[in-house]
Amino acid sequence: MTKMEDLFDHCEALVREHDKDRFLATLFAPAVQRGPLFALYAFDLEIAQIRDRAREPMPGEIRLQWWREVLSGERGGEAAAHPVAAALTETIARFALPAERLIALTDAHAFDLYDDPIETFAVLEAYLRRTAATILDLAARICGGAPAEHAAERAGIACGITALLRAFALNASRRQLFVPVEFLERGTTPEAIFAGQSSPFLLNALGMLRTRARQHLQGLEAALPQVSAAVLPALLPAALVPGYLALMEGADYDPFHTAIEIPQWRRQWTLWRAARRYARRVGRISPTAS
Repeated sequence: MTKMEDLFDHCEALVREHDKDRFLATLFAPAVQRGPLFALYAFDLEIAQIRDRAREPMPGEIRLQWWREVLSGERGGEAAAHPVAAALTETIARFALPAERLIALTDAHAFDLYDDPIETFAVLEAYLRRTAATILDLAARICGGAPAEHAAERAGIACGITALLRAFALNASRRQLFVPVEFLERGTTPEAIFAGQSSPFLLNALGMLRTRARQHLQGLEAALPQVSAAVLPALLPAALVPGYLALMEGADYDPFHTAIEIPQWRRQWTLWRAARRYARRVGRISPTAS
């Protein structure tokens, strides 16, 4: 096994542990594309987890700057010694990925380090366009085929909203709120949410976010006829969104205590069915051997 294969294996292990949805979806890609996809997703995990690791804004800003310099080619030696950075650098070169988009993603995640509220849905949508949607679009480029920017944007925003809804309690516990303030009306406040107080007004705001996620899923469905079958492994994680949203609509749903988890067997089955359904619209896709 070459050193690069070792690096890709390291990234695969990270994604398998921390993002099982994208790990399972990547198994539908040809083997030659999986390592680079895992490198991209491992980088996304590294950036998204900086707040948890740094705990304070300044160390987080320093870490983000390190990644900006890696992406700009200014940390060659250090990047080569970092398994995710080295695998990502190889992936960028091999697939001609635009490093400036990954730098913009890094810039967007600086928001995570602070406790500023999201004032409007337009602001949230812009944040997800630069983060979750960017990752899906670059994943689609790794998979090849015709450009799929619109489909990747719709899928990325739907997945991004769902991920934030699933992490609502964790974010609230550290005084971070990704629910747009304009959705809260006058019946609740960020301070009440940080105190762990649920209310019909909060549940309504979360429902509004679920509606927006479904609207973006509809946009993805409408865009599928215009994309190549080759890019479908990058878009497949969106197929899991309806299942997660449904769990948040039960009568006993409590945003502070209900675990939003789907058994792995059901996720695998959902992805397999989605792959077949998507394939009927754009071409043929099937899982390959591990």
